[in-house]
Amino acid sequence: MRPQRPLAVAAILLGVGGLTGVTLWAQSGGPLLWPDAVVAVLSLVAALGQLWWPVSGALAATLLAVVSPVATPAATTGALQVAQRRRFPVAAAVAATGMAAHLVQGLWRPNSGISLGWWLLLICAAYGAQLGWGALARSRRALLSSLHERARRAEAEQGRRVAEARMAERRRLAREMHDVLAHRLSLVATHAGALEYRPDSSPDQLARAAGVVRSGVHQALEELRQVIGLLREDDDLLDELEPQPTLADVARLVAEARHAGQDVQVSDETGGAASPATGRTAYRVIQEGLTNARKHAPGQPVEVLLRGAPGTRLLIDVSNPLPPPGSAPTAPGSGVGLVGLTERVRLAGGQLDHQSTGGRFRLQAWLPWPA
Repeated sequence: MRPQRPLAVAAILLGVGGLTGVTLWAQSGGPLLWPDAVVAVLSLVAALGQLWWPVSGALAATLLAVVSPVATPAATTGALQVAQRRRFPVAAAVAATGMAAHLVQGLWRPNSGISLGWWLLLICAAYGAQLGWGALARSRRALLSSLHERARRAEAEQGRRVAEARMAERRRLAREMHDVLAHRLSLVATHAGALEYRPDSSPDQLARAAGVVRSGVHQALEELRQVIGLLREDDDLLDELEPQPTLADVARLVAEARHAGQDVQVSDETGGAASPATGRTAYRVIQEGLTNARKHAPGQPVEVLLRGAPGTRLLIDVSNPLPPPGSAPTAPGSGVGLVGLTERVRLAGGQLDHQSTGGRFRLQAWLPWPA
């Protein structure tokens, strides 16, 4: 991480330039005024170069410090720059080079106001402080960068989890849409088929069948509007969804199927009220079983068995005779109804099985029923 260039250049010109000027003024009475002035200009250039090339700029100022004390501010500043922006071994090597350069400077141009020992002690203390200060600043900057990166990753992870949750909810709603609409439209197809194949029915029967078709289409459109509304990004539409059906709504489901002319026999051997999640999954299993029977075995009786009690497992068994060979379904199927139902039951902790055996098609599901 490099400092902001305009502010850093201004700080170098004011800070290092000011100290270099003061040091040059202190050497004005000596015989090397003009060489010191040249060294002062070069050291200021080296100090500016440290913003782009910290090690090279610091070493250049250090070599100038061997010649003249006016390069000392640039050399010590270079040690600070290297400590802030490079690893500690590199910074320590630059600081050691600076101390050695000032030892040569003290031997060649001793300071008349202080002994060589105290001079070297002050130089070592100054370089040590610059080295420690720079390393501390570099560690703090690395820590802040790490915290920012962790915060960014946490935010990205939270965003990913939210997106996955939304996708899972949309998949669930898509399954709900399939289950609900398949049930409604199969009822409509049954009554529409009756209108097509029984044109000799009485006007009352035709009117009743047409009324069922109209009502079924209207309900299907309403349910489709609700689910599509939920698939939008507007979260306010979540409140528009009607309460999801449970096991207690199976009686209404069977009544609708019987009203459509389907022969359904229900045997309920459950010993208590299932939880909403278990009841909702059981309802969808029965709904899919009745829908498949209307599609693929029209006119065949359907038997529904419910068995279980709290603390055991809930068994849902939907079976019907197979249709005669060569018969076509009354409505086209998507082929994914049982696939989605299997996934729904699996996510609920249960198991789903469907097979044709003994001239019957059987759909069985086992769901956990906590006590």
